[in-house]
Amino acid sequence: MGPVQRGPPVPPMIMDMSALRERSAHSQLTPGEQLLGYGSVVPASSARGVGIGAAIANQLVNNIGAQSAQVGSIAAGMPRTSGALLLRVTDQRVGLVRPLDGTPVWEVPRAWVIRVERRPRTQLMARFRLHYSDGSWLAFLTMRRRTIEQFHSLIG
Repeated sequence: MGPVQRGPPVPPMIMDMSALRERSAHSQLTPGEQLLGYGSVVPASSARGVGIGAAIANQLVNNIGAQSAQVGSIAAGMPRTSGALLLRVTDQRVGLVRPLDGTPVWEVPRAWVIRVERRPRTQLMARFRLHYSDGSWLAFLTMRRRTIEQFHSLIG
């Protein structure tokens, strides 16, 4: 007979955040689908600043320059979200997934995304737009400029 365990069970080792994001990015890919890249982003429409002038800045970032989306456009199809998500690019689709469990939030066919446009930095975060084949676009923020460069190399 083995040793007696006292107290609550010891949880398995907690996965570090980069390994968790990696697992989430690979989650729910179709057979044969190739993950090309991913990065942590915040949709500009849900970004929140803090401090003096934050309310005005939030209105500008969230409403002006967050998207160009007419009713029925590709960009208009993205649901309202909050917080950081993973933007992943595969050989078949581009979309947002939850960073902790890989649950898809919104995805479109890869052919619908035509280019990445780097925008002027706002506050501490780098800003970029994803442009879609129907002329609509969505803006995102990320902590690393390298993330934008990676998406630009994958998408154009």
